[in-house]
Amino acid sequence: MFIQTESTPNPATLKFIPGQDVLEAGTADFPTAESATGSPLAQRLYGVDGVTGVFLGIDFVTVTKADAVDWAHIKPALLGAIMEHFQSGAPALSGGGDTGTSGHAAHDGPDGEIVSQIKELLDSRVRPAVAQDGGDITFHGFDRGIVYLHMQGACAGCPSSTLTLKMGIENLLRHYIPEVLEVRPVAV
Repeated sequence: MFIQTESTPNPATLKFIPGQDVLEAGTADFPTAESATGSPLAQRLYGVDGVTGVFLGIDFVTVTKADAVDWAHIKPALLGAIMEHFQSGAPALSGGGDTGTSGHAAHDGPDGEIVSQIKELLDSRVRPAVAQDGGDITFHGFDRGIVYLHMQGACAGCPSSTLTLKMGIENLLRHYIPEVLEVRPVAV
């Protein structure tokens, strides 16, 4: 098994591409070791000292490390943990787990059509680009012209995430949906 690695815009996060599906659909975010109970893969990765976050996509795994830890010291252990997991035949998720298949909260009411347009743009234009960087973005609401989004994986805590939200996503949404005035990040 050959596992590729890619850097991400977040220097504390590395993207691992195992060459096979990690999840059947959606994403799963494990921001703490305690949250990884529903994922044998995330638990295995948290077993490596210095890991502070694990995010699973359809065909990739992103791992975030503590600032004091050097990639050269933990990358071999992470590659080994990923390889061991896939060779074991265990699933990435064992049931529970935070799978954000579309990552969108439901929204009914007078803004329902606007919210549908926002979700469609996020799914078709934003999420694929963010996934290439080893992350995901989830919709959390729309209120009085303000879109609330949550960045996950490599995008959470990334130095360029504010720029991505403000210059990229906000401009895109405002261009196609005049009712959108601003995009703000939310912490979950």
